[in-house]
This record gives sequence, C-alpha cells and structure tokens, in this order.
Amino acid sequence: MQTEQELKELVKQKYSEIALQDKDTNASSCCGSGCCSTEVYNIMTDDYTDLKGYNPEADLGLGCGLPTEFAQIKPGDTVVDLGSGAGNDCFIARSVTGDTGKVIGIDFTEAMLDKARANVDKLGYNNVEFRLGDIEKMPITANAADVIVSNCVLNLVPNKNNVFKEIFRVLKPGGHFSISDVVLVGVLPEKLQGAAEMYAGCISGAIQKDEYMNLISANGFKNIAIQKEKAIIIPDDILAAYLSAEEADAFQKSGLGIYSVTVFAQKPEACCAPGCCN
Repeated sequence: MQTEQELKELVKQKYSEIALQDKDTNASSCCGSGCCSTEVYNIMTDDYTDLKGYNPEADLGLGCGLPTEFAQIKPGDTVVDLGSGAGNDCFIARSVTGDTGKVIGIDFTEAMLDKARANVDKLGYNNVEFRLGDIEKMPITANAADVIVSNCVLNLVPNKNNVFKEIFRVLKPGGHFSISDVVLVGVLPEKLQGAAEMYAGCISGAIQKDEYMNLISANGFKNIAIQKEKAIIIPDDILAAYLSAEEADAFQKSGLGIYSVTVFAQKPEACCAPGCCN
C-alpha cells in the first residue's frame, strides 16, 4: 500500500502534466489522465460558462460541481479556494467579492500556480493571489476566511480529516464552506473498483458518503447540508468490459455507485475547537 506522501506525489505529478495541456486535451480524459471516455467526463463536469467571472483560459474542465454558485459569497468577503488549479473558481468568486474582497487560491502544484498567476496577470486583478501549499497545512492564518470553496479536490487527499480541521481553523467564526467532491455509496463490485478509478473521475481517494459527512460533523461544523447531488454514471460500454450483462444489470439497479456532492457547512459563531461548544 502506498503511503500518504507517495499518493500526494502521484497527484502532484499528474496535475503538473494536466497544467501543460489545453482544455480540449483534458476534455478527452477524466481529470486529464488520458484514461477515461469523454462520456464520463461530460457527466462528471458541470458547465461554468454562464457564471459571471468565467474565464475560459482558467477552466481546465477538472471539476465535479459548481461550488462557487452555491457558496453564498458576498461583496467584500475573503474567499479561499482549495486546490485552485488554473484559477477558475477564484475568478468567479472575485466577480462577487468585488474590489473590496480578497480571493486566495491554494495549490501544491507549481505548474498550476504558474498558469493561475499568468491568468490573473492578464485580468489585472490586485485582490486575487495564488499560494503554494498543502491544503492539509494551509499557508494562511487562523480565522481569516469568510468562505472556503473547493472543486473535486478532497477526494484526492489521503487524510481528509486533516483538511476539515484546517478548514475549521482558517474560517472566521460564522464563516462557511461550499465544497464539491466525489463520494461513494456502497461497496463497488470488485471487478469495477479499478475501472471506477479510471472512468469515474479520479476517485481513488473517494470515501463513503456517510463517512464524509460524519467527518464534517466531527470537526465541529454545523448547519451541514448537501446543496446538490448527482450520480456519476459509468457508461454501458465500460461496464461491459468488466461485468457480465447480469452483473451490470444488478449493479445499475443496486443503488451503489459514485456521486458528486456539493456540501455546505458553517463554523459556529463562537467555538474554540471541535467538541468544545455547549
């Protein structure tokens, strides 16, 4: 079994390669990995193009939701984007925060940061910045953010509990997050486990939906709600490569599968740490 650091290095290498590809190349593969069908990719990704602030040069087509659409960002807010990539969600957030707000993108892939910084230079924003860092140990002070967003990133992190602890630390009291991510419901058939990683949006680090929600609660957040949920459907031709017709039919009817969820949660107004509130 690979260590957490080895898994991080794999992700870093993979996303460094993606940063050097154009969107059309990424769009032919799941998470730009070159291993997935366009059909699955289209099911995985939501369309940003109608959102204010959308910048096509910052959209690499790697998300699984629209967290900034649901994030309840207000003018003047400080927004932090975890795994900010080429800056897509940061620029949409900035369209809401305006000149009086601040947007900080965090990514641990230098090639992605180079792309994001080139994009922000073209746009001329002086209140959007991108920082190199691990979201398990964010390069940002405590109680700094009004809103935290993230799009299809936590499923790639080995220790999700550490990330939620960091989100709690960085949010201001009363602040909130809106995160789109990939989760599992039920145990996938053994024959599909490898296929799911290839064809359903880079979900090798995805965990059970209930476990994911419990982690949020255990770290002290309140008002937890799923803002949007959609199934990620594995195409019939892919199922046929791994399952018999009977097995594929049983899987499709089982309710087991892979889901994209957008989750909202709030840090309490006054609470020193998870478990301390009365």
